[in-house]
Amino acid sequence: MSRYFKATIWVVTATFTAFTLFSFNNNDRFFEIAKSMETFASLFKEVNKYYVDDVEPTELANEAITNMLASLDPYTNYIPEDRIEDYRTMTTGEYGGIGADVEEINGKIIVTMPLEGYAAAKAGIRIGDEVVSINGLPVANRPLSNIRNLLKGQANSKVKLTLKRWGDEETFDLEITHEKVRENNVPYYGMVTEDIGIIKLTDFTQKAGLEVKNALVDLKAEGAEKIILDLRGNPGGLLNEAVNITNVFLPRGYEIVSMRGKSAEWSKNYRALNEPVDIDIPIAILVDGNSASASEIVSGVLQDYDRGVVIGERSFGKGLVQTTTMLSYNSQLKVTVAKYYIPSGRCIQEIDYSHKNDPITDELKQRKRFLTQNGREVFDGAGIDPELITDRVNYAPITKSLINKKLIFEYANLYRNSRDSIAPAKSFTLSDQEYDAFVNWLNDKEYGYNTAVEKTLTELIASSKKEKRYNDIKSEIEELEDQILNNKKTDLFTFKDEIKEVLEFEIAIRYYLQSGEIEATFDDNPDILTAIEILNNPTMYNELLQSPQ
Repeated sequence: MSRYFKATIWVVTATFTAFTLFSFNNNDRFFEIAKSMETFASLFKEVNKYYVDDVEPTELANEAITNMLASLDPYTNYIPEDRIEDYRTMTTGEYGGIGADVEEINGKIIVTMPLEGYAAAKAGIRIGDEVVSINGLPVANRPLSNIRNLLKGQANSKVKLTLKRWGDEETFDLEITHEKVRENNVPYYGMVTEDIGIIKLTDFTQKAGLEVKNALVDLKAEGAEKIILDLRGNPGGLLNEAVNITNVFLPRGYEIVSMRGKSAEWSKNYRALNEPVDIDIPIAILVDGNSASASEIVSGVLQDYDRGVVIGERSFGKGLVQTTTMLSYNSQLKVTVAKYYIPSGRCIQEIDYSHKNDPITDELKQRKRFLTQNGREVFDGAGIDPELITDRVNYAPITKSLINKKLIFEYANLYRNSRDSIAPAKSFTLSDQEYDAFVNWLNDKEYGYNTAVEKTLTELIASSKKEKRYNDIKSEIEELEDQILNNKKTDLFTFKDEIKEVLEFEIAIRYYLQSGEIEATFDDNPDILTAIEILNNPTMYNELLQSPQ
């Protein structure tokens, strides 16, 4: 038996053993585990010995482990040694690199965001720049994960990039020094109006609570008398940072969250331990379907104490807590150890993974009723329900096509390369002449799309031919087809306002990066506009937080 095969057996054994410590506590269970492990080890050995083709033991074991854990829930994962650094980055927000996000777009590796203040942005790298090679190695046909790793490196080491600016044929080289990059949990905070501040929270890695605290202190110094706490798209993270963030707005000693697990170690209560910054300032909390876990703790706790108005759409519904434990050979197991409950007593976990294959469970599931501190009704089992549900942006087919085919992305690059500066992101708008220039640029571009009407008409034609009625309605159908074609020709002007908004947003990001990404939405985003309206109406704000009589 090879050294690698033995190592793999030990990793699998350790994983099962670690899982056992969390899951089983009686002799019958231990016997079943020992029996299963012996069967698995002998099966693994025989496959390695007799299978017709060469077998890679580590890959086979990883596949077995991944499938085993996937049968539990999506959050219980095996982290092999070669992924430990990525996991550490997820929990700390820190890594050695140049501070730039890249994606594969139309077969090319494109910079999608140089982080403000870091090496890539300081070196002049722009959104839309194509990465051609890294340290002389062409990036073509390489996996995206591999390219991202090539861009990383220890602080003070150097990396040579060959880049191509959008619209240019010539390449250019840059030698950039790696530095310690820390992606802030609060990438932006600022003033939306003269007295309303906004804090954008995107992660819950280490120091998230401190970043929110400092942002609130700074905004109050700038004149903020009301706050928008933006948790949209925030997938969560460290539970203790969720506690710290709610403590910024709630008094010391308040119960924040409790955990209930199989073992006593993971059944505990968390309270606010620090002095708050402000327990009275009005708050609008923005959430959406991608606000999960720690985001739901913060929004749910503030809702339970009637501390702020939640605005947006129902959150994701993740009420599970994970921890990591060390395994053999520098690998780790991230395992679900508890459910969490917020002060009203509710757990917002939506999916019961212990019965996830039983369709009847979801059909019969009823959400239990709980009460906030003021006596308002709230419910468990499916995320956080906002006090005010806002309309989701639903773009016209022409707009979706321009976005999906990256034509708006490309034109924003062209615009940036032809102008050195624009107005601040909060106030930047395109003139009618500039929009006409965009329309002219599209003349030789392919952005075909099908409308819902066209799809319905196609189904009608198919049905009429099947029933041999097509000739009876052929002239009407041809008339409709002509009308649809004429309408599509004018769609660029029919939907001019929304297309302009998307284009202005993309252009603002080219000049102002992360801050532009937020500020460009102040004048047209439904969630932010609703938050402004509620915060500016104290009567409505207070009514939303009081129990109906």
